[in-house]
Amino acid sequence: MATHHSKQKNQTPVVTYFIIFIFGFLTGVGFTVYKTSGTASTTIAASSQQSDHDEETHQTILKLEAEVTTDPDNFQTWRQLGNLYFDHNLPEKAIDAYTKTLELHTGDANLLTDLGVMYRRTKQYEKAMESFEKAIQMDPTHEPARFNKGIVLLYDLDKPGEAIASWEEILRINPQARTGNGESIGDFIKNIKAQAAAK
Repeated sequence: MATHHSKQKNQTPVVTYFIIFIFGFLTGVGFTVYKTSGTASTTIAASSQQSDHDEETHQTILKLEAEVTTDPDNFQTWRQLGNLYFDHNLPEKAIDAYTKTLELHTGDANLLTDLGVMYRRTKQYEKAMESFEKAIQMDPTHEPARFNKGIVLLYDLDKPGEAIASWEEILRINPQARTGNGESIGDFIKNIKAQAAAK
């Protein structure tokens, strides 16, 4: 349940946070979408489209990098650049861009959560926790920050009790919260507790 940005990040539905990241967090790696197709021709077409998309993205990154060089105080450009780095699994660069954004602007809970996700991806777990805590302080109802906090607590810091408490807080905020596969957070917590008891 991490934030995943669009041009207007605050408008992203909470369920999207679950869809994009829950599997990635549970396996300890970034979430990857695998597409299959029925014929070789469609596979080739998909590969060509992906190549075009990658080139377009690369050009966009170069453009934004040039913009922050000429206008280093534009926090919005730094944030856009951070988002692209985030989306294309360049966590170190994303951290630098988000950090620069926060030097220029107070940011918001989504930005801080994204930064925390990148810290986790680079195994900087304490910094990830700091970012999630700041996000929660900024917006106490921010579900993605609490969800990601729980992930780090459970899978990286071996603190299952604190992880469960973080997820239970989500239920107090939104009893209808669900994971990307449609499982309620309540059932998700029950499953985690069952796994812990079985160890």
